[in-house]
Amino acid sequence: MDDLKLFSGTANPELSRRIAEKLGVEVGDMTITRFSDGEVHAQVNQSARGDDVFIVQSCPVPVNENLMELLIIIDTFRRASVRRLTVVMPYFCYARQDKKVKPREPVTAKLVANLLTTAGANRVLAMDLHAEQIVGFFDIPVDHLYAGPIIADYIKDNIPTANAVVVSPDVGGVTRVRALAEVLGTPIAIIVKRRPEPNFAEVTEIIGDVNGKTAILFDDMIDTGGSIIHGAEALLKRGAAEVYAACSHGVLSGGAPEHLAASPIKKVIITDTIPLPPQDTGSKIVSVSVAGLLADAIRRIHSESSVSEIFSKVWKARS
Repeated sequence: MDDLKLFSGTANPELSRRIAEKLGVEVGDMTITRFSDGEVHAQVNQSARGDDVFIVQSCPVPVNENLMELLIIIDTFRRASVRRLTVVMPYFCYARQDKKVKPREPVTAKLVANLLTTAGANRVLAMDLHAEQIVGFFDIPVDHLYAGPIIADYIKDNIPTANAVVVSPDVGGVTRVRALAEVLGTPIAIIVKRRPEPNFAEVTEIIGDVNGKTAILFDDMIDTGGSIIHGAEALLKRGAAEVYAACSHGVLSGGAPEHLAASPIKKVIITDTIPLPPQDTGSKIVSVSVAGLLADAIRRIHSESSVSEIFSKVWKARS
């Protein structure tokens, strides 16, 4: 693994450090600075010629700053004669803009895919994309990982599941929820809702039996928290004994941590694809790490072995 080099953007350096520890390598020496007008400058302080380079950079808030930084880092390495450049993007920004819903709208997820490819990425490693079709937006290989098994391990160890039901907060997340329920050995339920505007959802129906059960809401991301909180309230009105929530990406914008803390949700499990702000420590939000999963995938990509073997249980559940 001498020619495997791992570098980190500024969006989530702690996750990069954890991945490096799992791989048994050091995070590469690179300096990211800003000019006085805000322009990004990247400088790699070691040779990467002929190396298999992995850049770890999620794109949480500030989204555009982190995305632009990533594009500049990619260009920096493309000009440094690396053998292969893999972008490790645990949280893929603009993923919710994956299709045209109304006339004269962009498909921004496709635009981001084009930008990464044009900048010089040879491969992308992402986690829990908002929509499966985003993989097809790329003209380069994409390895798509799932945090469900890691979240399932935490739930098994910390939440009673003998009388539990895994709940999808919308119809679009049924496949994701079914995979988690298969691992936990529980039934599923579905919240049917409509979205009259972004970041607002209205619950119209719940499909499945939740009466007297421990309900575990599972989604790919929690942004403002409004949808997950309204879903929890609706489940309790339908007779659920208690409600937990879990997601892969804790975007947590617009005062979401405070809203979740005041909600009837007992605990919110997220992963560290996006760093949790320091002031949220000690709240009902719990973070589990995906560093081991990402390190395993990076090791397999580097050695040209199968990444899909990691998820044999998930593939079985999704079939």
